[in-house]
Amino acid sequence: MIINILEGYIARAILRATGLTLLALALMLVFFTFVDELDDVRQQHYHAIDAFKVALLSAPRHLYEVFPVAALIGGLLGLGGLSSRSELVAMRASGFTLWHLIYAVLKTGLLMVALMFLIGEWLAPSSTRYAQQLRLGKQQNQVTPVDQHGLWAKDGHQFVNIKRILANDRLQDITLYQLNDANELVAHSHAATATYQGEYWLLHNIQRSMIRPDNVTTESIHQARWDSMLNASLLNIVILKPDKLPVWDLYRYIRYMQANDQRAIDYRVAFWAKLATPVLALLMLLLAAPFALFKPRSGAGQRIFIGAMLGALFFLLMRAASYASVVYHLNPLLMLFTPTLICLILTLWLLNRVR
Repeated sequence: MIINILEGYIARAILRATGLTLLALALMLVFFTFVDELDDVRQQHYHAIDAFKVALLSAPRHLYEVFPVAALIGGLLGLGGLSSRSELVAMRASGFTLWHLIYAVLKTGLLMVALMFLIGEWLAPSSTRYAQQLRLGKQQNQVTPVDQHGLWAKDGHQFVNIKRILANDRLQDITLYQLNDANELVAHSHAATATYQGEYWLLHNIQRSMIRPDNVTTESIHQARWDSMLNASLLNIVILKPDKLPVWDLYRYIRYMQANDQRAIDYRVAFWAKLATPVLALLMLLLAAPFALFKPRSGAGQRIFIGAMLGALFFLLMRAASYASVVYHLNPLLMLFTPTLICLILTLWLLNRVR
């Protein structure tokens, strides 16, 4: 019974410190986002209040991104506070062993990881997508995540170019290049617009050219059905950058790219980063325990400095691993879990020192 009470007491200390750290870091990043958005104010109907809304909608994404660092700093502050007041010493004297402490930290960490995973998989992508739609809708009166060259995709034996992706599952300025089995161009089609009908696209105002060895014939078609693997849900995925997508959408788009014999290294890196981040956050929280026991009377400033330095180190390692995977086509699973493995080894070594 006393063990459960002490575990709850430790959990509350960690949750309180981590929550305050998360709030402080997220507010700082929201402010920086707002300042950055102010550069685009007065484009069309985009005003300061719209920039503020976009900045606020970025908060869930920032919460998820800084969670590993916040978990380490929060753990250092929470456990460090208990240690500086000699409460951890009293607990251990009453039979609360190091393994009881580790178990309490792990249970608290799993609760926080589960909550942040829900935020990262559901709230953050939705709010980020809405923020992008709000920004582009105010600035350009349309949702267009593609650049001046449009979105290019391979769809079976077709290459597709889409210049604009509009709201309500609509496309504008679509060009289709049809190839045969010998990879020779046999047809070229351009449609002014397309609307999604649930299982297929309906193209409107089409100009189609059939290319044969001896001639080229052209026809105008009012509308035609277009069956494509590139459905509306996949196009909604393209609206966001890979690192802002949930794991399930990343998995779906990777499968689509693989089905069309295309490399999806950016999406594979983002997929494994999404899985590695919660594990790293849990280990970084656990890393706070030996530091609190090593320096029982160190001040809060020192603990924050230690947490910030370690958090920055592992954050940079994760970023470096991501960039290396993309640039050099290295295995994302191996590269992105390497910082996690380093953190695990460091944590076990330090725990062994204080046991």
